[in-house]
Amino acid sequence: MNILFICSRNKWRSLTAETIFKNNPDHQVKSAGTEPSARIKINAKMIIWADLIFVMEKRHRQRISERFPAEVDGKEIITLGIPDDYQYMDEDLIEELNTKVSEYL
Repeated sequence: MNILFICSRNKWRSLTAETIFKNNPDHQVKSAGTEPSARIKINAKMIIWADLIFVMEKRHRQRISERFPAEVDGKEIITLGIPDDYQYMDEDLIEELNTKVSEYL
């Protein structure tokens, strides 16, 4: 399964998610951001590639739906509800990601 994690700048939340889930042999994992300043910017190709998309906040879902309406049509997009309150690989962020993502994998 191809899994895509999305946050704003792809520096802390989605990058942490990619890091902790990328070694699972059952999944291919990528991450991206919605902002122009993102480390890796979301694009149509990534959305097409993804079987499952996790966004950190509702606004990320809105942004990709507005920018890529055809690509997200029929895609499963899960909003995790994780605010931008963490640094990369923060222990609390890892725990929250594991808890919220595990029920979908």
